Amino acid sequence: MTDRFRIALAQLNPCMGDIAGNLAKARAARAQAAGADVILFPELYIVGYPPEDLVLKRALQDAAQAAMQDFAKDTADGGPAVLIGTPWRESGKLYNAVCLLDNGRVEARTFKYDLPNYGVFDEKRVFTPGPLTGPLEIRGVRIGVPICEDIWTPEVVECMAETGGEIMLVPNGSPYEVGKHEDVRFNLVAARVTESGRPLVYLNQVGGQDELVFDGASLVVNADRSVAWALPAWEEKLVVTEWQRRDDAWVCLPGERAPSEERSQSVYHAMMLGLRDYVNKNRFPGVVLGLSGGIDSALSAAVAVDALGRERVRCVMMPSKYTSQDSLDDAEECARLLNVGYETIPIERAVDAFADTLRPVFAGRAADTAEENIQSRVRGLILMAISNKFGPMVLTTGNKSEMSVGYATLYGDMCGGYNVLKDIYKMEVFRLARWRNQTAPAGALGTPGRVIPERIIAKPPTAELRANQTDQDSLPPYEILDGILECLVEKEMSFDEVVAKGFEPATVRRVEHLLYVSEYKRRQAPPGVKIGPRNFGRDRRYPITNAFRDAK
Repeated sequence: MTDRFRIALAQLNPCMGDIAGNLAKARAARAQAAGADVILFPELYIVGYPPEDLVLKRALQDAAQAAMQDFAKDTADGGPAVLIGTPWRESGKLYNAVCLLDNGRVEARTFKYDLPNYGVFDEKRVFTPGPLTGPLEIRGVRIGVPICEDIWTPEVVECMAETGGEIMLVPNGSPYEVGKHEDVRFNLVAARVTESGRPLVYLNQVGGQDELVFDGASLVVNADRSVAWALPAWEEKLVVTEWQRRDDAWVCLPGERAPSEERSQSVYHAMMLGLRDYVNKNRFPGVVLGLSGGIDSALSAAVAVDALGRERVRCVMMPSKYTSQDSLDDAEECARLLNVGYETIPIERAVDAFADTLRPVFAGRAADTAEENIQSRVRGLILMAISNKFGPMVLTTGNKSEMSVGYATLYGDMCGGYNVLKDIYKMEVFRLARWRNQTAPAGALGTPGRVIPERIIAKPPTAELRANQTDQDSLPPYEILDGILECLVEKEMSFDEVVAKGFEPATVRRVEHLLYVSEYKRRQAPPGVKIGPRNFGRDRRYPITNAFRDAK
Protein backbone atom coordinates (compact mmCIF):
# COMPACT_ATOMS: atom_id res chain seq x y z
CA MET A 1 0.00 0.00 0.00
CA THR A 2 1.41 3.36 -1.03
CA ASP A 3 1.64 6.19 1.52
CA ARG A 4 2.49 8.99 -0.91
CA PHE A 5 0.63 10.15 -3.98
CA ARG A 6 1.06 13.08 -6.38
CA ILE A 7 -1.87 14.57 -8.27
CA ALA A 8 -1.29 17.12 -11.04
CA LEU A 9 -4.08 19.62 -11.67
CA ALA A 10 -4.33 21.08 -15.18
CA GLN A 11 -6.47 24.22 -14.97
CA LEU A 12 -6.47 24.83 -18.72
CA ASN A 13 -8.31 26.83 -21.39
CA PRO A 14 -9.54 24.53 -24.18
CA CYS A 15 -10.83 25.80 -27.53
CA MET A 16 -14.23 24.49 -28.55
CA GLY A 17 -13.92 21.80 -31.20
CA ASP A 18 -10.14 22.07 -31.54
CA ILE A 19 -9.48 18.46 -30.60
CA ALA A 20 -5.96 18.42 -32.03
CA GLY A 21 -5.04 21.68 -30.28
CA ASN A 22 -6.56 20.61 -26.98
CA LEU A 23 -4.76 17.27 -27.17
CA ALA A 24 -1.43 18.99 -27.87
CA LYS A 25 -1.93 21.22 -24.83
CA ALA A 26 -2.83 18.17 -22.69
CA ARG A 27 0.31 16.37 -23.81
CA ALA A 28 2.44 19.39 -22.94
CA ALA A 29 0.82 19.58 -19.49
CA ARG A 30 1.47 15.89 -18.86
CA ALA A 31 5.11 16.31 -19.84
CA GLN A 32 5.46 19.19 -17.37
CA ALA A 33 3.87 17.07 -14.66
CA ALA A 34 6.48 14.29 -14.90
CA GLY A 35 6.72 12.60 -11.54
CA ALA A 36 3.01 12.88 -10.76
CA ASP A 37 0.99 9.70 -10.38
CA VAL A 38 -2.03 11.11 -12.18
CA ILE A 39 -2.97 14.31 -13.98
CA LEU A 40 -6.55 15.61 -13.93
CA PHE A 41 -8.09 17.67 -16.76
CA PRO A 42 -11.42 19.58 -16.77
CA GLU A 43 -14.83 18.33 -17.82
CA LEU A 44 -15.16 17.47 -21.54
CA TYR A 45 -11.71 19.02 -21.94
CA ILE A 46 -10.85 17.33 -25.23
CA VAL A 47 -13.73 19.03 -27.13
CA GLY A 48 -14.39 22.04 -24.88
CA TYR A 49 -17.35 22.88 -22.69
CA PRO A 50 -20.25 23.31 -23.24
CA PRO A 51 -20.31 21.71 -26.72
CA GLU A 52 -24.10 22.10 -27.11
CA ASP A 53 -25.43 20.34 -30.23
CA LEU A 54 -21.94 20.19 -31.76
CA VAL A 55 -21.42 17.08 -29.64
CA LEU A 56 -24.18 15.30 -31.56
CA LYS A 57 -22.02 15.22 -34.69
CA ARG A 58 -20.80 11.69 -35.20
CA ALA A 59 -17.55 12.99 -36.71
CA LEU A 60 -16.77 14.95 -33.54
CA GLN A 61 -17.52 11.92 -31.35
CA ASP A 62 -15.25 9.74 -33.47
CA ALA A 63 -12.44 12.29 -33.39
CA ALA A 64 -12.70 12.64 -29.60
CA GLN A 65 -12.55 8.89 -29.03
CA ALA A 66 -9.65 8.55 -31.45
CA ALA A 67 -7.84 11.26 -29.47
CA MET A 68 -8.37 9.23 -26.29
CA GLN A 69 -6.84 6.16 -27.88
CA ASP A 70 -3.95 8.21 -29.22
CA PHE A 71 -3.26 9.94 -25.90
CA ALA A 72 -3.53 6.62 -24.07
CA LYS A 73 -0.52 5.30 -25.99
CA ASP A 74 1.63 8.01 -24.34
CA THR A 75 1.00 6.48 -20.92
CA ALA A 76 3.00 3.39 -21.84
CA ASP A 77 6.05 5.46 -20.84
CA GLY A 78 5.34 4.97 -17.14
CA GLY A 79 4.63 8.67 -16.59
CA PRO A 80 1.44 10.09 -15.06
CA ALA A 81 -1.85 8.34 -15.59
CA VAL A 82 -4.47 10.64 -17.14
CA LEU A 83 -8.04 11.50 -16.13
CA ILE A 84 -9.51 13.50 -18.99
CA GLY A 85 -13.03 14.61 -19.92
CA THR A 86 -14.50 13.59 -23.26
CA PRO A 87 -17.78 12.68 -24.94
CA TRP A 88 -17.96 8.89 -25.17
CA ARG A 89 -20.30 6.85 -27.36
CA GLU A 90 -21.09 3.37 -26.15
CA SER A 91 -23.90 0.95 -27.05
CA GLY A 92 -25.63 3.61 -29.11
CA LYS A 93 -25.66 6.16 -26.28
CA LEU A 94 -23.61 9.30 -25.76
CA TYR A 95 -22.14 10.08 -22.34
CA ASN A 96 -20.35 12.96 -20.67
CA ALA A 97 -17.36 10.88 -19.62
CA VAL A 98 -13.96 10.89 -17.97
CA CYS A 99 -11.45 8.38 -19.29
CA LEU A 100 -8.63 6.88 -17.25
CA LEU A 101 -5.60 6.47 -19.51
CA ASP A 102 -2.74 4.33 -18.19
CA ASN A 103 -0.43 1.52 -19.24
CA GLY A 104 -0.77 2.54 -22.88
CA ARG A 105 -4.54 2.08 -23.10
CA VAL A 106 -7.94 3.39 -22.01
CA GLU A 107 -8.11 1.55 -18.69
CA ALA A 108 -11.57 2.68 -17.60
CA ARG A 109 -14.38 5.14 -18.13
CA THR A 110 -16.80 6.81 -15.77
CA PHE A 111 -19.94 8.62 -16.85
CA LYS A 112 -21.68 11.70 -15.47
CA TYR A 113 -24.72 10.69 -13.46
CA ASP A 114 -26.48 13.99 -12.71
CA LEU A 115 -27.01 15.93 -15.94
CA PRO A 116 -27.91 19.60 -15.34
CA ASN A 117 -30.82 21.01 -17.30
CA TYR A 118 -31.37 24.52 -15.97
CA GLY A 119 -29.98 28.01 -16.50
CA VAL A 120 -27.21 27.79 -19.09
CA PHE A 121 -27.15 23.97 -19.10
CA ASP A 122 -28.94 21.62 -21.52
CA GLU A 123 -27.08 18.37 -20.96
CA LYS A 124 -30.17 16.16 -20.94
CA ARG A 125 -30.68 17.29 -24.52
CA VAL A 126 -27.46 15.67 -25.71
CA PHE A 127 -26.20 13.14 -23.13
CA THR A 128 -27.46 9.98 -21.47
CA PRO A 129 -27.02 9.87 -17.68
CA GLY A 130 -24.56 7.29 -16.45
CA PRO A 131 -25.12 4.87 -13.55
CA LEU A 132 -24.02 5.36 -9.95
CA THR A 133 -20.55 3.84 -9.81
CA GLY A 134 -17.68 3.21 -7.48
CA PRO A 135 -14.13 4.58 -7.59
CA LEU A 136 -11.32 3.90 -10.07
CA GLU A 137 -8.06 2.38 -8.87
CA ILE A 138 -5.03 4.43 -9.90
CA ARG A 139 -1.56 3.35 -8.83
CA GLY A 140 -2.91 1.63 -5.71
CA VAL A 141 -5.24 4.49 -4.65
CA ARG A 142 -9.01 4.32 -5.02
CA ILE A 143 -10.14 7.55 -6.67
CA GLY A 144 -13.74 8.69 -6.96
CA VAL A 145 -14.43 10.78 -10.06
CA PRO A 146 -17.74 12.66 -9.77
CA ILE A 147 -18.17 14.99 -12.75
CA CYS A 148 -19.17 18.60 -12.03
CA GLU A 149 -22.95 18.49 -11.31
CA ASP A 150 -22.45 15.11 -9.62
CA ILE A 151 -21.30 16.92 -6.47
CA TRP A 152 -24.32 19.26 -6.33
CA THR A 153 -26.28 16.49 -4.62
CA PRO A 154 -24.98 13.90 -2.11
CA GLU A 155 -25.70 10.64 -3.94
CA VAL A 156 -22.70 10.25 -6.23
CA VAL A 157 -19.99 11.12 -3.70
CA GLU A 158 -21.76 9.02 -1.08
CA CYS A 159 -21.79 6.00 -3.41
CA MET A 160 -18.12 6.41 -4.29
CA ALA A 161 -17.10 6.83 -0.64
CA GLU A 162 -19.14 3.85 0.53
CA THR A 163 -17.54 1.64 -2.15
CA GLY A 164 -14.02 2.48 -1.07
CA GLY A 165 -13.20 5.84 -2.65
CA GLU A 166 -10.34 7.53 -0.78
CA ILE A 167 -9.96 10.84 -2.67
CA MET A 168 -12.56 12.61 -4.81
CA LEU A 169 -11.23 14.21 -8.01
CA VAL A 170 -13.92 16.39 -9.61
CA PRO A 171 -13.43 17.76 -13.16
CA ASN A 172 -15.62 20.81 -13.76
CA GLY A 173 -16.91 23.10 -16.46
CA SER A 174 -18.43 25.58 -14.03
CA PRO A 175 -19.18 29.01 -15.56
CA TYR A 176 -18.36 32.21 -13.74
CA GLU A 177 -21.12 33.99 -11.88
CA VAL A 178 -20.32 36.90 -9.62
CA GLY A 179 -20.06 35.65 -6.02
CA LYS A 180 -20.29 31.99 -7.03
CA HIS A 181 -16.71 31.01 -6.15
CA GLU A 182 -16.66 32.46 -2.67
CA ASP A 183 -20.11 31.38 -1.59
CA VAL A 184 -21.68 28.60 -3.61
CA ARG A 185 -18.72 26.52 -4.68
CA PHE A 186 -16.85 26.36 -1.39
CA ASN A 187 -20.03 25.60 0.58
CA LEU A 188 -20.86 22.88 -1.93
CA VAL A 189 -17.41 21.29 -1.66
CA ALA A 190 -17.45 21.57 2.13
CA ALA A 191 -20.82 19.81 2.29
CA ARG A 192 -19.59 16.82 0.23
CA VAL A 193 -16.37 16.63 2.26
CA THR A 194 -18.27 16.71 5.54
CA GLU A 195 -20.75 14.05 4.46
CA SER A 196 -18.19 11.67 2.98
CA GLY A 197 -15.20 12.30 5.24
CA ARG A 198 -13.04 12.32 2.10
CA PRO A 199 -10.78 15.07 0.68
CA LEU A 200 -11.98 16.61 -2.56
CA VAL A 201 -10.21 18.25 -5.50
CA TYR A 202 -12.38 20.72 -7.42
CA LEU A 203 -10.69 21.36 -10.79
CA ASN A 204 -12.37 23.97 -12.99
CA GLN A 205 -11.57 25.01 -16.53
CA VAL A 206 -10.64 28.59 -17.41
CA GLY A 207 -11.48 30.65 -20.49
CA GLY A 208 -14.26 32.18 -22.54
CA GLN A 209 -16.79 30.28 -24.63
CA ASP A 210 -19.27 32.57 -26.38
CA GLU A 211 -21.34 34.16 -23.57
CA LEU A 212 -19.89 31.97 -20.83
CA VAL A 213 -16.59 32.59 -19.13
CA PHE A 214 -14.89 30.08 -16.83
CA ASP A 215 -12.79 31.44 -14.00
CA GLY A 216 -10.75 28.43 -12.93
CA ALA A 217 -10.23 29.14 -9.21
CA SER A 218 -9.76 25.43 -8.52
CA LEU A 219 -9.67 24.12 -4.93
CA VAL A 220 -8.24 21.27 -2.90
CA VAL A 221 -10.08 20.73 0.38
CA ASN A 222 -8.97 18.19 2.98
CA ALA A 223 -11.31 16.00 5.00
CA ASP A 224 -11.19 18.49 7.88
CA ARG A 225 -12.48 21.16 5.42
CA SER A 226 -9.20 23.04 5.44
CA VAL A 227 -8.21 24.50 2.05
CA ALA A 228 -4.86 23.01 1.02
CA TRP A 229 -4.70 24.71 -2.40
CA ALA A 230 -6.58 27.59 -4.00
CA LEU A 231 -5.52 28.19 -7.59
CA PRO A 232 -5.78 31.69 -9.05
CA ALA A 233 -8.75 32.74 -11.16
CA TRP A 234 -8.57 33.81 -14.81
CA GLU A 235 -5.30 32.10 -15.75
CA GLU A 236 -4.11 28.71 -16.88
CA LYS A 237 -2.23 26.89 -14.14
CA LEU A 238 -0.54 23.52 -13.77
CA VAL A 239 0.39 22.38 -10.27
CA VAL A 240 1.45 19.09 -8.71
CA THR A 241 -0.10 18.46 -5.31
CA GLU A 242 1.56 16.21 -2.74
CA TRP A 243 -0.52 13.76 -0.70
CA GLN A 244 0.32 11.64 2.35
CA ARG A 245 -1.58 8.81 3.98
CA ARG A 246 -2.02 9.53 7.71
CA ASP A 247 -3.99 7.24 10.01
CA ASP A 248 -5.36 5.40 6.99
CA ALA A 249 -6.67 8.66 5.39
CA TRP A 250 -5.24 10.89 2.69
CA VAL A 251 -4.15 14.46 3.40
CA CYS A 252 -3.03 17.02 0.81
CA LEU A 253 0.00 19.01 1.90
CA PRO A 254 -0.45 22.82 1.82
CA GLY A 255 0.35 24.67 -1.38
CA GLU A 256 -0.58 27.90 -3.17
CA ARG A 257 -3.45 29.93 -1.71
CA ALA A 258 -4.44 32.61 -4.23
CA PRO A 259 -6.30 35.54 -2.62
CA SER A 260 -9.98 36.02 -3.26
CA GLU A 261 -11.22 38.92 -5.38
CA GLU A 262 -13.69 41.67 -4.56
CA ARG A 263 -16.68 42.15 -6.85
CA SER A 264 -15.42 44.81 -9.28
CA GLN A 265 -12.11 43.02 -9.67
CA SER A 266 -13.70 39.68 -10.57
CA VAL A 267 -16.34 41.22 -12.86
CA TYR A 268 -13.73 43.21 -14.77
CA HIS A 269 -11.52 40.15 -15.19
CA ALA A 270 -14.53 38.18 -16.47
CA MET A 271 -15.19 40.84 -19.11
CA MET A 272 -11.53 40.90 -20.13
CA LEU A 273 -11.21 37.14 -20.51
CA GLY A 274 -14.59 36.75 -22.20
CA LEU A 275 -13.72 39.33 -24.84
CA ARG A 276 -10.12 38.15 -25.31
CA ASP A 277 -11.12 34.55 -25.97
CA TYR A 278 -14.08 35.48 -28.17
CA VAL A 279 -11.84 37.62 -30.39
CA ASN A 280 -8.84 35.28 -30.39
CA LYS A 281 -10.65 31.95 -30.73
CA ASN A 282 -12.71 33.35 -33.61
CA ARG A 283 -9.52 34.75 -35.17
CA PHE A 284 -10.52 38.40 -35.39
CA PRO A 285 -7.52 40.73 -35.75
CA GLY A 286 -9.03 43.13 -33.21
CA VAL A 287 -12.10 45.26 -32.52
CA VAL A 288 -13.57 48.57 -33.61
CA LEU A 289 -16.09 50.58 -31.60
CA GLY A 290 -17.76 53.94 -31.53
CA LEU A 291 -16.29 56.18 -28.83
CA SER A 292 -19.05 58.67 -28.06
CA GLY A 293 -17.72 60.51 -25.04
CA GLY A 294 -20.15 58.53 -22.85
CA ILE A 295 -19.35 56.12 -20.06
CA ASP A 296 -20.51 52.89 -21.74
CA SER A 297 -18.25 53.25 -24.77
CA ALA A 298 -15.37 54.47 -22.57
CA LEU A 299 -15.56 51.42 -20.29
CA SER A 300 -15.96 49.08 -23.27
CA ALA A 301 -12.86 50.59 -24.86
CA ALA A 302 -10.91 50.21 -21.61
CA VAL A 303 -11.85 46.53 -21.35
CA ALA A 304 -10.91 46.00 -24.99
CA VAL A 305 -7.48 47.57 -24.57
CA ASP A 306 -6.84 45.61 -21.37
CA ALA A 307 -7.93 42.37 -23.05
CA LEU A 308 -6.32 42.75 -26.47
CA GLY A 309 -3.71 45.49 -26.31
CA ARG A 310 -4.03 49.02 -27.69
CA GLU A 311 -2.78 48.11 -31.17
CA ARG A 312 -5.80 45.82 -31.68
CA VAL A 313 -8.43 48.42 -30.72
CA ARG A 314 -9.74 51.09 -33.10
CA CYS A 315 -12.02 53.86 -31.80
CA VAL A 316 -14.21 56.08 -33.97
CA MET A 317 -16.02 59.25 -32.95
CA MET A 318 -19.04 59.83 -35.22
CA PRO A 319 -20.45 63.25 -34.29
CA SER A 320 -23.82 64.57 -35.43
CA LYS A 321 -25.12 68.12 -35.16
CA TYR A 322 -26.33 67.23 -31.65
CA THR A 323 -22.94 66.07 -30.39
CA SER A 324 -21.66 68.46 -27.74
CA GLN A 325 -18.16 69.87 -27.60
CA ASP A 326 -17.81 68.16 -24.19
CA SER A 327 -18.44 64.79 -25.83
CA LEU A 328 -15.90 65.48 -28.55
CA ASP A 329 -13.31 66.54 -25.98
CA ASP A 330 -14.06 63.64 -23.63
CA ALA A 331 -13.83 61.01 -26.38
CA GLU A 332 -10.52 62.42 -27.57
CA GLU A 333 -9.14 62.52 -24.03
CA CYS A 334 -10.28 58.93 -23.38
CA ALA A 335 -8.56 57.75 -26.57
CA ARG A 336 -5.40 59.58 -25.51
CA LEU A 337 -5.42 57.98 -22.05
CA LEU A 338 -5.96 54.55 -23.63
CA ASN A 339 -3.37 55.33 -26.32
CA VAL A 340 -5.53 53.79 -29.04
CA GLY A 341 -6.05 54.52 -32.70
CA TYR A 342 -8.75 57.20 -32.92
CA GLU A 343 -10.46 59.01 -35.75
CA THR A 344 -13.46 61.28 -36.31
CA ILE A 345 -16.03 60.57 -39.03
CA PRO A 346 -18.89 63.13 -39.02
CA ILE A 347 -22.31 61.71 -39.87
CA GLU A 348 -24.32 64.87 -40.59
CA ARG A 349 -24.09 64.64 -44.38
CA ALA A 350 -25.17 60.99 -44.34
CA VAL A 351 -28.07 61.74 -41.99
CA ASP A 352 -29.17 64.64 -44.20
CA ALA A 353 -29.04 62.37 -47.25
CA PHE A 354 -31.38 59.88 -45.56
CA ALA A 355 -33.65 62.74 -44.49
CA ASP A 356 -33.84 63.96 -48.10
CA THR A 357 -34.55 60.45 -49.35
CA LEU A 358 -37.32 59.91 -46.81
CA ARG A 359 -38.85 63.41 -46.99
CA PRO A 360 -41.63 62.41 -49.42
CA VAL A 361 -42.44 59.35 -47.28
CA PHE A 362 -42.41 61.29 -44.00
CA ALA A 363 -44.30 64.30 -45.35
CA GLY A 364 -46.82 65.70 -42.87
CA ARG A 365 -45.29 63.85 -39.91
CA ALA A 366 -43.48 65.52 -37.03
CA ALA A 367 -39.90 64.45 -36.32
CA ASP A 368 -39.67 61.71 -33.70
CA THR A 369 -37.61 58.62 -32.86
CA ALA A 370 -37.56 57.59 -36.52
CA GLU A 371 -35.21 60.47 -37.29
CA GLU A 372 -33.22 59.87 -34.11
CA ASN A 373 -32.68 56.23 -34.99
CA ILE A 374 -31.36 57.12 -38.46
CA GLN A 375 -28.38 58.71 -36.71
CA SER A 376 -27.69 55.53 -34.75
CA ARG A 377 -28.06 53.37 -37.84
CA VAL A 378 -25.67 55.54 -39.84
CA ARG A 379 -23.10 54.99 -37.10
CA GLY A 380 -23.69 51.26 -37.22
CA LEU A 381 -23.25 51.28 -40.99
CA ILE A 382 -19.92 53.12 -40.68
CA LEU A 383 -18.57 50.72 -38.09
CA MET A 384 -19.67 47.68 -40.10
CA ALA A 385 -18.04 49.13 -43.22
CA ILE A 386 -14.76 49.49 -41.33
CA SER A 387 -15.16 45.94 -40.05
CA ASN A 388 -15.79 44.60 -43.56
CA LYS A 389 -12.90 46.51 -45.07
CA PHE A 390 -10.23 45.92 -42.42
CA GLY A 391 -11.41 42.86 -40.46
CA PRO A 392 -11.90 44.00 -36.83
CA MET A 393 -15.05 42.88 -35.08
CA VAL A 394 -17.52 45.61 -34.09
CA LEU A 395 -17.80 45.83 -30.31
CA THR A 396 -21.19 47.10 -29.15
CA THR A 397 -21.49 49.10 -25.95
CA GLY A 398 -25.06 48.91 -24.61
CA ASN A 399 -25.52 48.00 -20.94
CA LYS A 400 -28.08 45.68 -19.33
CA SER A 401 -30.28 48.51 -18.07
CA GLU A 402 -30.74 49.79 -21.63
CA MET A 403 -31.18 46.33 -23.14
CA SER A 404 -33.77 45.46 -20.50
CA VAL A 405 -36.12 48.28 -21.50
CA GLY A 406 -35.26 48.54 -25.19
CA TYR A 407 -33.32 51.81 -24.94
CA ALA A 408 -31.27 50.79 -27.96
CA THR A 409 -31.60 50.93 -31.75
CA LEU A 410 -31.83 47.78 -33.83
CA TYR A 411 -29.23 47.85 -36.63
CA GLY A 412 -27.74 50.91 -34.95
CA ASP A 413 -25.96 50.85 -31.59
CA MET A 414 -26.96 47.16 -31.28
CA CYS A 415 -25.02 46.39 -34.47
CA GLY A 416 -21.91 44.32 -33.82
CA GLY A 417 -20.35 41.01 -32.83
CA TYR A 418 -19.91 41.09 -29.05
CA ASN A 419 -20.81 43.20 -26.01
CA VAL A 420 -18.84 43.14 -22.75
CA LEU A 421 -21.52 45.22 -20.96
CA LYS A 422 -24.48 43.05 -21.95
CA ASP A 423 -24.94 41.72 -18.39
CA ILE A 424 -23.81 44.88 -16.55
CA TYR A 425 -26.42 47.29 -15.17
CA LYS A 426 -25.76 51.02 -15.53
CA MET A 427 -24.91 51.71 -11.89
CA GLU A 428 -22.32 48.95 -12.01
CA VAL A 429 -20.87 50.52 -15.15
CA PHE A 430 -20.10 53.60 -13.04
CA ARG A 431 -18.57 51.47 -10.26
CA LEU A 432 -16.39 49.55 -12.70
CA ALA A 433 -15.18 52.75 -14.37
CA ARG A 434 -14.13 54.20 -11.02
CA TRP A 435 -12.46 50.92 -10.03
CA ARG A 436 -10.54 50.71 -13.31
CA ASN A 437 -9.30 54.28 -12.89
CA GLN A 438 -7.79 53.35 -9.53
CA THR A 439 -6.02 50.13 -10.39
CA ALA A 440 -4.09 48.00 -12.86
CA PRO A 441 -6.05 44.76 -13.43
CA ALA A 442 -3.91 41.61 -13.32
CA GLY A 443 -3.06 40.46 -16.81
CA ALA A 444 -4.26 43.71 -18.40
CA LEU A 445 -2.41 44.94 -21.47
CA GLY A 446 -3.50 48.56 -21.04
CA THR A 447 -2.11 51.47 -19.06
CA PRO A 448 -2.40 51.23 -15.25
CA GLY A 449 -4.53 53.78 -13.46
CA ARG A 450 -6.80 56.43 -14.94
CA VAL A 451 -8.03 55.66 -18.45
CA ILE A 452 -11.53 57.22 -18.32
CA PRO A 453 -11.83 61.02 -17.95
CA GLU A 454 -13.59 62.00 -14.75
CA ARG A 455 -16.12 64.14 -16.62
CA ILE A 456 -17.32 61.07 -18.51
CA ILE A 457 -18.14 59.42 -15.17
CA ALA A 458 -19.69 62.54 -13.63
CA LYS A 459 -21.92 63.90 -16.40
CA PRO A 460 -25.56 62.83 -16.98
CA PRO A 461 -25.80 60.00 -19.54
CA THR A 462 -27.21 60.96 -22.95
CA ALA A 463 -27.59 59.40 -26.38
CA GLU A 464 -27.33 62.88 -27.98
CA LEU A 465 -29.86 62.07 -30.69
CA ARG A 466 -31.68 65.37 -30.19
CA ALA A 467 -30.97 68.71 -28.58
CA ASN A 468 -30.46 68.75 -24.78
CA GLN A 469 -31.36 65.06 -24.47
CA THR A 470 -30.59 62.96 -21.39
CA ASP A 471 -31.43 59.32 -20.67
CA GLN A 472 -33.70 60.41 -17.82
CA ASP A 473 -36.01 62.09 -20.34
CA SER A 474 -37.21 58.60 -21.26
CA LEU A 475 -36.19 56.40 -18.30
CA PRO A 476 -36.44 56.50 -14.51
CA PRO A 477 -33.19 57.44 -12.73
CA TYR A 478 -30.80 54.52 -13.12
CA GLU A 479 -30.57 53.80 -9.41
CA ILE A 480 -34.35 53.25 -9.44
CA LEU A 481 -34.46 51.49 -12.82
CA ASP A 482 -31.67 49.08 -11.86
CA GLY A 483 -33.35 48.27 -8.54
CA ILE A 484 -36.61 47.40 -10.29
CA LEU A 485 -34.85 45.36 -12.97
CA GLU A 486 -32.87 43.45 -10.35
CA CYS A 487 -36.21 42.40 -8.85
CA LEU A 488 -37.92 41.56 -12.16
CA VAL A 489 -35.03 39.90 -14.01
CA GLU A 490 -32.64 38.37 -11.49
CA LYS A 491 -35.23 37.49 -8.84
CA GLU A 492 -38.37 37.03 -10.99
CA MET A 493 -40.45 38.91 -8.39
CA SER A 494 -44.13 39.63 -8.90
CA PHE A 495 -45.43 43.17 -9.39
CA ASP A 496 -46.71 43.27 -5.81
CA GLU A 497 -43.40 42.05 -4.41
CA VAL A 498 -41.50 44.76 -6.30
CA VAL A 499 -43.87 47.47 -5.09
CA ALA A 500 -43.48 46.15 -1.54
CA LYS A 501 -39.78 46.95 -1.89
CA GLY A 502 -40.76 50.64 -1.96
CA PHE A 503 -40.90 51.33 -5.70
CA GLU A 504 -43.67 53.51 -7.12
CA PRO A 505 -46.37 51.26 -8.73
CA ALA A 506 -46.68 53.28 -11.96
CA THR A 507 -42.91 53.11 -12.49
CA VAL A 508 -42.83 49.35 -11.87
CA ARG A 509 -45.74 48.87 -14.27
CA ARG A 510 -43.97 50.86 -16.98
CA VAL A 511 -40.63 49.09 -16.51
CA GLU A 512 -42.29 45.66 -16.59
CA HIS A 513 -44.06 46.59 -19.82
CA LEU A 514 -40.86 47.83 -21.45
CA LEU A 515 -39.02 44.70 -20.31
CA TYR A 516 -41.54 42.41 -21.99
CA VAL A 517 -42.02 44.34 -25.24
CA SER A 518 -38.25 44.63 -25.79
CA GLU A 519 -37.69 40.88 -26.01
CA TYR A 520 -37.64 40.98 -29.80
CA LYS A 521 -34.70 43.40 -29.68
CA ARG A 522 -32.72 41.26 -27.27
CA ARG A 523 -33.15 38.23 -29.54
CA GLN A 524 -31.26 40.17 -32.20
CA ALA A 525 -28.52 41.47 -29.91
CA PRO A 526 -24.94 40.18 -30.09
CA PRO A 527 -23.65 37.79 -27.41
CA GLY A 528 -21.92 39.16 -24.34
CA VAL A 529 -20.23 38.00 -21.16
CA LYS A 530 -22.51 36.38 -18.59
CA ILE A 531 -21.86 38.00 -15.21
CA GLY A 532 -24.92 37.53 -13.00
CA PRO A 533 -27.38 34.70 -12.35
CA ARG A 534 -29.86 35.66 -15.10
CA ASN A 535 -28.28 36.97 -18.27
CA PHE A 536 -30.32 37.66 -21.39
CA GLY A 537 -29.80 34.75 -23.75
CA ARG A 538 -28.68 31.52 -22.13
CA ASP A 539 -30.38 32.05 -18.76
CA ARG A 540 -33.55 34.10 -19.24
CA ARG A 541 -35.54 32.67 -22.14
CA TYR A 542 -38.83 34.50 -22.60
CA PRO A 543 -41.21 34.31 -25.59
CA ILE A 544 -41.26 37.32 -27.89
CA THR A 545 -45.01 37.12 -28.38
CA ASN A 546 -46.29 37.52 -24.83
CA ALA A 547 -49.53 39.15 -23.63
CA PHE A 548 -49.02 38.37 -19.93
CA ARG A 549 -48.63 41.29 -17.54
CA ASP A 550 -48.39 40.83 -13.80
CA ALA A 551 -48.86 44.56 -13.12
CA LYS A 552 -52.41 45.47 -12.04
